[in-house]
Amino acid sequence: MLTLLLLAAALLVWPQLKPVRRLRPKGKREIVVPQWLWLAGAVTGTYLAAGVGGLVAGAALAAVTYRIIKQGKRNRALRAATEALSNGLGGVVDELRAGAHPAAAAEGAAEDTPAPACEVLKAAAATARLGGDVERTLRDLRQPLLRTAVDQLARAWHVSAEHGVALADVLDATRRDLDQRAAFARQVHARMAGPRASAAVLAGLPVFGVLLGELSGARPLHTLVGTVPGQFLLVLGALFLAAGLWWTKRITEVDP
Repeated sequence: MLTLLLLAAALLVWPQLKPVRRLRPKGKREIVVPQWLWLAGAVTGTYLAAGVGGLVAGAALAAVTYRIIKQGKRNRALRAATEALSNGLGGVVDELRAGAHPAAAAEGAAEDTPAPACEVLKAAAATARLGGDVERTLRDLRQPLLRTAVDQLARAWHVSAEHGVALADVLDATRRDLDQRAAFARQVHARMAGPRASAAVLAGLPVFGVLLGELSGARPLHTLVGTVPGQFLLVLGALFLAAGLWWTKRITEVDP
């Protein structure tokens, strides 16, 4: 209790950093704490509070949480990039059917298309303007988020060049396919909101159970932190929890 009171008092008298920032140069007013310092503080605090078992359990849960957050951001960026490329191809198709040259059509559509989809259209426009091999340029283009879509676009350009099919028709077919994939990904993501919420609740039940045990006087924290079997069970439980979170993420997400 005394430790908690001292910690609360320290937070109340913690100095304000705004006056310090005003005295610093204009471009260096934000005080940036290095990431390694945050990591060292977290490792030290976890070790002092829960021992080696708590450190291993925390590392496993932190690693899985980081991967889940990173994968979620990548999937959102992938969906946004695919939709942007589809919209850009729609502009290219409209320009081609209006009689524009492929280079001019792609270049015009790229101006209204956000990155990284605009880079794909600009590369195709530059190659087409110089009379080069657009298919090869697209296949050599390094776009991790749009790898599948760019390969499909390269095949469409190849079909038009080799078999004489109208470029507007094959690009329009590619655009419709990208739209269907993006719509399917959005639909699956929306329908899996319920299972993801249920999984989050289930993941929090062990923590709730430990807190309930502490309130009832069973002292589960003392067993988990202060005994060797408890440390082993803490690590084992964290590994099972991490595996469950990762498996839930894999079965409730779909790439566009």
